[in-house]
Amino acid sequence: MRTLPLPGIAPILFVLLLVLSTCSRANDAPAETTDGDQLVSVYFEQQTRLLTERSLADIEDLEDWTSKRAMYRQQLLDMLGLNPMPERGELHTTVTGEVRKDDVVVEKLHFQSMPGLYVTANLYRPAKVDEPLPAVLYVCGHGRVVEDGISYGNKVYYQHHGAWFARNGYVCLVIDTIQLGEFEGTHHGTYREKMWWWNNRGYTPAGVEAWNSTRAIDVLQARADVDPDRIGVTGRSGGGAYSWWVAAIDERIQAAVPVAGLTSLHNHVVDGCVSGHCDCMYMVNRFRWDFPMVAALVAPRPLLISNSDRDSIFPLEGVVDVHAKVRKIYELYGAEEDLGLQITSGPHSDTQELRIHAFRWMNRHLKKDESLVDTVATKLFDTKQLKVFDELPEDERVTTIHETFVPKATLEKTSSTPEELATLSEHWKEQLREMTFAGWPDDASTEQTLEVVEQLTRDDAEVTFAQYTSQAPYILPLIIVHPAKAESDTSPKEPATAGSPVDVVVLDQASWERAASGLAVVAPQRYPNVQPSQNVWNHMIESGRPTVLIAPRGVGPTEWSRDERERTHIRRRFMLLGQTVAGMQIFDVVSVLKALSGRRDELGLAGPWTLSGKSDSAFIALHASVWSDSIANLKLLDLPTSNRDSPDLLNVSRVLDLPELLGIATGDVDVSIGGSTQAEWRKKAESNPLLSSVGWIAE
Repeated sequence: MRTLPLPGIAPILFVLLLVLSTCSRANDAPAETTDGDQLVSVYFEQQTRLLTERSLADIEDLEDWTSKRAMYRQQLLDMLGLNPMPERGELHTTVTGEVRKDDVVVEKLHFQSMPGLYVTANLYRPAKVDEPLPAVLYVCGHGRVVEDGISYGNKVYYQHHGAWFARNGYVCLVIDTIQLGEFEGTHHGTYREKMWWWNNRGYTPAGVEAWNSTRAIDVLQARADVDPDRIGVTGRSGGGAYSWWVAAIDERIQAAVPVAGLTSLHNHVVDGCVSGHCDCMYMVNRFRWDFPMVAALVAPRPLLISNSDRDSIFPLEGVVDVHAKVRKIYELYGAEEDLGLQITSGPHSDTQELRIHAFRWMNRHLKKDESLVDTVATKLFDTKQLKVFDELPEDERVTTIHETFVPKATLEKTSSTPEELATLSEHWKEQLREMTFAGWPDDASTEQTLEVVEQLTRDDAEVTFAQYTSQAPYILPLIIVHPAKAESDTSPKEPATAGSPVDVVVLDQASWERAASGLAVVAPQRYPNVQPSQNVWNHMIESGRPTVLIAPRGVGPTEWSRDERERTHIRRRFMLLGQTVAGMQIFDVVSVLKALSGRRDELGLAGPWTLSGKSDSAFIALHASVWSDSIANLKLLDLPTSNRDSPDLLNVSRVLDLPELLGIATGDVDVSIGGSTQAEWRKKAESNPLLSSVGWIAE
């Protein structure tokens, strides 16, 4: 291992990084981000339109669809975190009690969809059963039932549905969710809890709810009083979403009525419905689907899409759009009569009008009964009567299932030999391109340009202000600073043919604002609202080396809202497009490196390049270096030590973690790490041969 001495090149860059990032944002007051907000809105509109236009666009006939259907189903399983599918182990179905009223019996039961993943449920059945009955799996929406600090589960909130089905000749299993059941896990990882590492893992609670639902079907099919070939699913709101998931992935469902559980990608991303939905409503959209793709997987089985006309989080226009697109698939099967669209008057609420149509749909398709519904759904039991557990088991994994449901990549062997590392690197890069950066535009779909806007010449430096188009509509700033060599400078000069070494710095918002204070000294007209700092400017030129400042999207002129809630849902929108903010910032850096490399001589950047960044920007720089052949050195300050502590990238932890990424980088460039995380990286290097060639920046 190497430690770079203090008088060397790296410490000068180290100081520059510290200067640019020292202090918080220049203005902690709300910033003027109107341009950035408008720009990201345009981007979301363009990307959503792209995904919407290609959704099911390649399906022209039934053969097209049937030849791809299995692939699409596998893609959905992957995006739900169910690839590979968990082992279907023993359910350990246990009935803890029974209550009855009139002609309805409720079995209070629990089962384990995997060891320790308890599902609490109420099973409703008629008091008298003479033959196997059709069954309905009722999956619950976000109905919280808590008394005296005890959660009784959303199965209690929706009990009237189970009671109606039992009174009308069905067995109905009503299951709790992992968030609002007797166990109180979480659906709000990215929505509220800042668990952005869920995206890294490819985890969504939608996958757990889908898995629990498939195991609930196993429970039903194991019962003597259930006809295993006549099982339907329904639920409202969150339960509507889970109805979609299980009907799409499990063909044992023979009739489905998702109520207020799905709308178009346009509604979620462009219209902002994402801000009203927790994570359980979404797959991790690696394959960049619009939601009609999910609905199409139910075809040709009977499907009633049900919604209200004033539902603010499942708007009418999006629901109708989903129906219109999935109808084309049903038409290919000649099964138009098995697809229905029900729109009732009302808001996002569990109304009687919505229930009646669901009841009739199940009667029609599971019982071949077209008679009128003459009973209403009413609650029969007190809250406490329906509780399954007196005490929750200590071996439960419901509240921590997000830690283990989607496993991280396991690396059986790592090697530092150049040949094996090269093979591993290519494998990892291929996986990253497919699983993490699939949302990058391909070369044919984006025109990347670099334009010099202005050049300023001073006694102490020449400054070039440029801009580059990374991906429409993003035109991003690029600043190149060429310090002037003092006549008395007697330091060793690089050979003229090699050119001076070049520092390429990836900026975050804080370092952008700090750099702007230095640049305001030389170009005050470009930074009219920035307080100039001669000290910062002096640090920017003291190395005597050309410096390139890169501001990816979301930084500097393209910064979007600083409101924490708005920023959260901007990040969630990126995920719905099969991207992340960090992933597209990496693309921006890769793009500008490519554009610059074609003009190195023209721009006075012919020497070897050192790419650098601090903290999250170090993470961006590290990833970008893997996809660029222009970098000679990589200097990383305060580099996060794991994916979990880093900006989110879809599925990256299913491929590798940061030590492996550093291993890829060291195969092509000299890598050095400094700052507050250096000690932890040194510990990792002691036991990881992939880090054997990493150098350490003396501080």
